[in-house]
Amino acid sequence: MKKTPLLQRRRSGILMPIFSLSSLYGIGTMGKEAYDFVDFLKKAGQSYWQILPLGPTTFGDSPYQSYSTFAGNPYFIDLDTLCEEGYLTKAECAAQDFGEDPEDVNYPKLYQGRLVLMQSALEVFLTRIPADFGAFCKKNAFWLEDYALFMALKYENKGASFDLWEDGVRLRKRAALKKAAARLEKDVLLWKMQQYFFFKQWNALKKYANDRDIAIIGDLPIYVACDSADVWAFADQFLLDEKSLPIEVAGCPPDAFTADGQLWGNPLYRWDKMREDGYAWWCRRMKAASTLYDVVRLDHFRGFEAYYTIPAGRKNARRGKWKKGPGMELFETFRKKIGDIPIIAEDLGFLTPAVHEMLAASGYPGMKVVQFAFGDPTYESEYLPHNYPKNCVAYAGTHDNETVIGWLSEADEVTRAQATAYFRLTKEEGLAWGVIRSMMASPANTVIFQMQDFMGLGNEARINEPSTLGQNWRWRIRGECLNDWLAEIIRKSTEIYYRISIEKAEKTVKDC
Repeated sequence: MKKTPLLQRRRSGILMPIFSLSSLYGIGTMGKEAYDFVDFLKKAGQSYWQILPLGPTTFGDSPYQSYSTFAGNPYFIDLDTLCEEGYLTKAECAAQDFGEDPEDVNYPKLYQGRLVLMQSALEVFLTRIPADFGAFCKKNAFWLEDYALFMALKYENKGASFDLWEDGVRLRKRAALKKAAARLEKDVLLWKMQQYFFFKQWNALKKYANDRDIAIIGDLPIYVACDSADVWAFADQFLLDEKSLPIEVAGCPPDAFTADGQLWGNPLYRWDKMREDGYAWWCRRMKAASTLYDVVRLDHFRGFEAYYTIPAGRKNARRGKWKKGPGMELFETFRKKIGDIPIIAEDLGFLTPAVHEMLAASGYPGMKVVQFAFGDPTYESEYLPHNYPKNCVAYAGTHDNETVIGWLSEADEVTRAQATAYFRLTKEEGLAWGVIRSMMASPANTVIFQMQDFMGLGNEARINEPSTLGQNWRWRIRGECLNDWLAEIIRKSTEIYYRISIEKAEKTVKDC
């Protein structure tokens, strides 16, 4: 019998970033705790593990601003695994200070300590380079060579953005690059080694999850960071001047929530140039993402129909204009060159009829966030669970939202009254569980919950507050919170609303 495609099954999952897992070394990794979380998902009857982008982070520590759209974050490399393989010792790892708070990521300390350990691991790596390392480098050469040299040059330049490097390497003059590669040969190998470790560990973890019928949902940001190997190495794909500086940058116009709009600052694509070569760079990017994840959540979907441009150098996003994107042509190219990829379209915000038409033509499920449903007593929102179509992915909240408890605590009186009545919220059941129950019962094929909501946590456990810096991407869970008691409670709710395999659900009903 032919298997129903992902996202067309009635299923549920949990959003839990890798960095939010517990570990001894300051940040969640792809080690034992990640495998334990997969086991927890299985016990809880969940079908999806949604994570955030896995790329190496830049200033601000946001996974949506990465030094490479193809590389993995070295922070997620599990140190205990490297100890078992002989690249490090427990004493070396214990000697580094990664911070004392088990529920917080201390990025400055992580930055210092990790580099010291990776340099130590390199000394051992050089004495016994793995037999498959050469094949790994060859397979990924189209991005790995540029990324490793970019990172080596960045450290040589004390972290300075590449637009401040000397002209030869900044503009990628052949002689200058050859000279830099020779001068920084060992440093280049350090960054290649880390990518080898990352993908070896990630592939093993993903296989473990897939073998237990857990699919990975991962994010693909629409834009890349200005200071990235992508822009440095593929400058002709971006709207840059002769000095490789952005001419216009990305953002969002002013709205009821932000008078100045949102100035993201990412360089924009030269869609005309990309179209000429059949969107080759984007196809490589999507192919890599579809290998890394089982389902790709495509960020800022509306930007592919039309995108907002702001002249570079502006202090806010007030003065900008809309330009047409590639539209369905890009997604049709994906299907032709890569095949049918399970994609979730992040279609939140103000959408024009043209965006609705593009979403319908693509067939991709859009997103529904229940926190957007309330506040106007005269309006029946599309974000109310009873209005969800089957072909959507519903969220109590994404990584950019408050937790359910935080949202209800901070909401205005009208919103709180509407939500309390709609979800029939009671303190006895638990306010978050009332929302979870209603969303589980909704028609949506897929529902995703933040781990914090199952735990009843407030905004102290919020992942990200957009347009702020300093306190984001830091929350971590305590290992003891992932226990069989909680897994069983989640599983019962999942079974009641038939979000696990039909055979298991039917057996549960018969046993009652």
